[in-house]
Amino acid sequence: MEVSMILKPEAVRVLSSVSSKKRLMHELGDIVHAAYGVSAGAAVEALLERESLGPTGVGHGVALPHARLDDLGRVVGALVLLEHPIEFGSVDRRPVDLAFGLFAPRDAGVEHLKALALVSRTLRDDSLCAKLRANRDAATLYAIVTEAQSALAA
Repeated sequence: MEVSMILKPEAVRVLSSVSSKKRLMHELGDIVHAAYGVSAGAAVEALLERESLGPTGVGHGVALPHARLDDLGRVVGALVLLEHPIEFGSVDRRPVDLAFGLFAPRDAGVEHLKALALVSRTLRDDSLCAKLRANRDAATLYAIVTEAQSALAA
């Protein structure tokens, strides 16, 4: 599995007006609705429900909010770079400025876990995150995250 299999270029955004975790979840819902036709309301509700179990901020300014949804045929994702980091309740208490929302079919099982591991491994690379943070163009962010993941696999 590669990042390009779960992430479309149109599901990558740079956001300047997000000021809270809840607002970020709404933005992710809007992005997956526009890019994949997923119900924005269902996506936001599922993300908030998952987040209530424990924060998905993994540290180093990165969050991996994820949820399972009905009526979804495959695992899909959305990548956002926040111009202004937000409080997220991350394990290291650092504010978040990179978030990769991951959505899987309710019965995805191992595919959901593989995708989550892939994204986690990819965004654990400090140099990759530095490159993402240094750019403000969605197409460039998409190229960085998909090309870097391919390079990591080599």
